[in-house]
Amino acid sequence: MTWKTRPRSDFGDLKAIIAGDGPTVLLLHGVGLRAEAWGAQIDALSQIAKVIAPDMPGHGESAMFPGSTSLARYVDLVESAIEAPAVVVGHSMGAMIALDLAARYPAKVRAVAALNAIHQRSPEASAAVRARAADLNGLSLADPSGTLDRWFGVEQSSARQACETWLRTVNPAGYRAAYGVFAQEDGPTPETLKQLEQPVLFMTGGREPNSTPAMSQRMAALAPKGRVSVVPDAAHMMPMTHAAEVNAALVDLLESCST
Repeated sequence: MTWKTRPRSDFGDLKAIIAGDGPTVLLLHGVGLRAEAWGAQIDALSQIAKVIAPDMPGHGESAMFPGSTSLARYVDLVESAIEAPAVVVGHSMGAMIALDLAARYPAKVRAVAALNAIHQRSPEASAAVRARAADLNGLSLADPSGTLDRWFGVEQSSARQACETWLRTVNPAGYRAAYGVFAQEDGPTPETLKQLEQPVLFMTGGREPNSTPAMSQRMAALAPKGRVSVVPDAAHMMPMTHAAEVNAALVDLLESCST
């Protein structure tokens, strides 16, 4: 698959790819990416739903906003644009946003799919991600090779090449702000997970070193309507590299909300 640039529409104060008709599915990408990262999901889900894939602040075609340095600010920007209750799908930091959105604005969220989500990092992992955040200056972008190796391993692919392009062209200030939030946050608290009213799918890859299967299993056990799915040979960029498995799980979640 190729991840070609697609036209944008307004989604509140954000820019978004919008396609299809039917129940709303909202797709929230991770740090350094853009809406096109959901290309395979947009193509599949827009056949049965209205799909909205926004660029997060300072990413893609969305501008930076004052105060875009807290998780609450990202969540509030998304919530203010939602017109109908949605099935919310988030990847990595997008999963962090999706889960907080479901907890704080339950009337806006019918169900959640948290893909490659983090929860209670180990001290070593927390120190590593905070060190990477501290190295960002907001003016220039570092070589993304280390990030890509964590996401994909060393194998070359069209998905890796697309992500490299996005990481090399993202707004440095937008990347620094988002990565800073991602590094300081530790995923949803046990108390937040216990209060979720919606069905929640926690899905990650068996080769994921940071958003580990154990994290997804712990979160699913705490959420009243939580369940877990692990794609054994997937790593961090599972929505791109294992689109068939992810799409099937999302269609199942969407259909379960319609019965």
